[in-house]
Order: sequence, then C-alpha cells, then structure tokens
Amino acid sequence: MDPNAHKKARLVNRLSREELLKKLESETFRRITLSFYRYVIIDNPDQMRDRLFEMWSRLNCLGRIYVAHEGINAQMNVPEHYFDQFKQELYAIPEFENIPFKIAVEHDNKSFIKLTVKVRKKIVADGLNDDEYDVTNVGRHLTAREWNEMMKLPNVKIVDMRNFYESEVGHFEGALLPQAETFREELPEVLNMLRGCEDDPILLYCTGGIRCEKASAYLRHHGFKNVNQLHGGIIDYYRQVKEEGLENRFRGKNFVFDNRLGEHISSEVIATCHQCGKPCDTHRNCANKACNILFLQCDDCAREYEGTCSPACQEVIHLPLEEQKKLLRQVKQRKTFMRYRRWKPECS
Repeated sequence: MDPNAHKKARLVNRLSREELLKKLESETFRRITLSFYRYVIIDNPDQMRDRLFEMWSRLNCLGRIYVAHEGINAQMNVPEHYFDQFKQELYAIPEFENIPFKIAVEHDNKSFIKLTVKVRKKIVADGLNDDEYDVTNVGRHLTAREWNEMMKLPNVKIVDMRNFYESEVGHFEGALLPQAETFREELPEVLNMLRGCEDDPILLYCTGGIRCEKASAYLRHHGFKNVNQLHGGIIDYYRQVKEEGLENRFRGKNFVFDNRLGEHISSEVIATCHQCGKPCDTHRNCANKACNILFLQCDDCAREYEGTCSPACQEVIHLPLEEQKKLLRQVKQRKTFMRYRRWKPECS
C-alpha cells in the first residue's frame, strides 16, 4: 500500500456542487478574484501541486490552477482577510517571488466554488513543439498608455489572441478577430492572417497576458520583427485606464473563465442574442446538461426556452430525470459534445 495514499486522498475536494454552493452562500466576508501566471522551471510539478493545494486549502482559497514543468497559470479567489497572508506565503516560494497579480474588474464571491490544482504538460495548451518558439524571446511589453499610442500607428495590426466566443462580446477597436475555438487552433490561423506583414507593428492582447507570451514568441520565431503585447492583458489595461484617466479603447465585455463568464470594460453591448438577435452579451451554458453548450442568450429567451439553446434541448429537460441521465451518459461515452460552433459568425 502507498504510504502517502492517505495524504493524497486529502488533497482533493470531496464536497458536492450543492454542498459547495451552500457553503459559499453562508459566507459573510468578501473574496478577491485574481489571476496570475509565470513561465518558470518547476523541477517537481507534482510536489509543487500538493504544496499549493495544502497552503490554499488552509486559507480557504478557491480556483482553477495549472502547474507544469514550464510554470504556473492560476485563476482564483482569496478571502479578503487572508489576502496579505496568501501573498506572503506565495512570494516565499522562490519560483513565485513577486509574481504580479491581475485583480478582477468585477468581484463575485462565486467566481469559483472549489479549489482545483492540476498538473499539466503545459500551462497553456498550444499544440506546439518546443523548437517552434522560445518563450524567453517574446515581444515588447506595453503599458496601457503605450498601447493606446501604438494603436494609432500606420499599418499597425492589432490581434485578439483569444477564442472567438471571447472576442464576440468585447474587443479593441480595429482588432483582427480570429475565428478559432482554441488557442491551439488560433496560432496557425493568426500566422496566416499576418503573412506579408512581417515588418509591420504587431499588437497582441489577451485576457491576462499569458497567451500573448507564447503567441509573441511564436511570431518572432516566424520572422516578425516588431511584435508587441499588452502587459497584464485586458484586466490590467482597464486598471491602468482608470488610475491614469486614459481613453478606454476596449469595446464591450471581457470574457473570463470562471462562473461570472464576463466583466464589463465599457458600457457598450456589441454582441447579440443567438436566438432572437437583440443586443446581449450574457453567456450561458445550455440547461440541458447533455448539451451544455456555451452561447449568448438574453433574459427574454432564457425565460422562453428555460435556459436551453433550442426547442430540442428544451424538450430534453422535461424528460424524466433517469432519461436525462441516460442521455448524458451516452454523450460522455461518445465524447462528442455539441459545440458552440453552430453559432459561429461568418468571417467579416
């Protein structure tokens, strides 16, 4: 028997979703939602994973964290009264000393409902071989002020390095918007979009900056000479805009990968409901769990379709519970979930 089996069993969440939500609803304190990443060599990712899980469980932190040999990528929330201790203990780990945080624009105590720390091959799935980029040879990092100034340059190419369902609800003015569903698909698409522009100024941006680190290294590897990236991503851009009184060049909402699914950067609503076409930037997952597709749905359609994406899915949620579970098991066995692509807009 593994002598560490008992210890390993403790290093995972054992509560149900209902129990986790009930626990959150009873909290009387504020949680700070934040994200951070760093490319740094971690010799033993499994050991680091357990260390972080134990540390953050003790501080009642919640979130989704990936640890790999190449570094860490974290989105989480921290009880406000533990924030200083959280920061102190994280910075005490040499690999994460003074790691910069991106604090969320809009806080929600339910941004995450449990703590998950996983070991991955890479902290961002990119589908690249190690010889296709050098993450130490990245683009120039721009402040919000520098970014706004470079947006005015002739022949500038502004590229959204996020998935299309993210840019659909919000993006920078004049940005190229790849229509990929994943970062892995997006890199070659962006390379093709920029062919012939190797000497032009390239401006890359994403949510918090992590995808731009690899994207800028990838483009430099392929001969692009003037590659720049928004330091801290959209999240830190908005912080700087507010603090320095700068012009906000971002239109709409910033999609985030937690239960909030978005935070407003400007008051504009630039997207439309996928069912009725009215202005809408609210993402929902289809209430039919065998579908669970991510889509845009206004409140009126949410009432009419009962939170589902189609009349067919609406019928499913009225089936007996055992029938619904049977459908869900079939979907999981086939591993062929219905995709968001059904509403994918035509390239402009």
